[in-house]
Amino acid sequence: MQKKVAIIGGGAAGFFAALSVKEHHPHTEVHLYEKTSKVLSKVKVSGGGRCNVTNGTEDINTLIKAYPRGGKQLKNIFYRFNTKDTFRWFESRGVALKTESDGRVFPVSDNSQSIIDCILKEAEKLDVTVHLNSAVTRLEKKDSQWEINFNKSETPLVFDAVLIATGGSPKESGFNWIRELGHTIKTPVPSLFTFNLPKEPITKLMGLAVETAKVKIKGFGIETKGPLLVTHWGFSGPAILLASSFGARKLAESNYQFEIEVNWLEEQNTEKLYQHLQEIIRQYPKKMIASQKGFQIPQRLWQFLIAKANISADKRWNELGKKNTRRLIELLTKDHYTVSGKTTFKEEFVTCGGVALEAIHLNTLESKTSKGIYFAGEVIDIDAVTGGYNFQAAWSTGYIAGKLEIN
Repeated sequence: MQKKVAIIGGGAAGFFAALSVKEHHPHTEVHLYEKTSKVLSKVKVSGGGRCNVTNGTEDINTLIKAYPRGGKQLKNIFYRFNTKDTFRWFESRGVALKTESDGRVFPVSDNSQSIIDCILKEAEKLDVTVHLNSAVTRLEKKDSQWEINFNKSETPLVFDAVLIATGGSPKESGFNWIRELGHTIKTPVPSLFTFNLPKEPITKLMGLAVETAKVKIKGFGIETKGPLLVTHWGFSGPAILLASSFGARKLAESNYQFEIEVNWLEEQNTEKLYQHLQEIIRQYPKKMIASQKGFQIPQRLWQFLIAKANISADKRWNELGKKNTRRLIELLTKDHYTVSGKTTFKEEFVTCGGVALEAIHLNTLESKTSKGIYFAGEVIDIDAVTGGYNFQAAWSTGYIAGKLEIN
């Protein structure tokens, strides 16, 4: 009798797992179940609709550092399917990829539909049957097989193996049916989010971008560096998302009420900065400080910080004085803001949390408590910073889990 495998979840990990099952077990009947009316939704919106497929990092030891949770556990998996394999997989199927200067990898088409079409074409070619609007309500072991109850079917369906790739959930209740199988669930909390600054006037500079800023979350031991964007609600950009990822659990525990310190300059040696400003004073003694920038930061930010330092807009450089010079340097390198709340983007929502890594055999991604149950993707307590790393974890875990053993 032909073996049957169920894939629960129609995202990146689910589809890649389904394709892997067919690759390693070509005569197996594979059914993929998605609870909504659309598949590959995150792939569609990722990277502003361009799809940040993976990252150009090839060194495994460097790659795993992008995962605040699960990096060490992914190491063995990445040796078996990594960023180079992702490149080969898509390009061998006609999707040309490119690596941008920051390491992010996109299809040359700059259109996520190229990735979606490739995956769906492969699924059709390998005869993967896709079922939409099919939410799982219960899983139950029946002898050596698994019986699945769906929301729209009165009759349970039976499979020889089940691979769960349902993604993250903002609520712990979303994992109830998995917990009922005996799996420990790490409470899910947002992992990538922006910082709200409701009482800070810097939000008036919305749309302003700084190429390199250093961000420190005070009292949490978290420091990041990268581009920072000022929005109408607060701070965003890679430096902020990086901080939110590494601080996900601690920041959730603080109810997203904390202080941050921003260094708007790449240099932090205050004496060097002081000498630099002394040179500016010598070069432009009669120039207005507000109009003649002392550093390569956006003009609007410079004027904002001059005002914040209580330096008059019509003051000239030769009128600055030592006290004001020191105060300005202090503000440029240790600018403080109060964060009160967060903003997440539902379409690209990423969580930390999910099935505890301790509950899974990491070499196969099979459940330790439920033989024949496998996991892939964000349903596991694994998540990464931005840059294509979360998709890489989905491709890698999906591929490895898809090698499953079928009784």
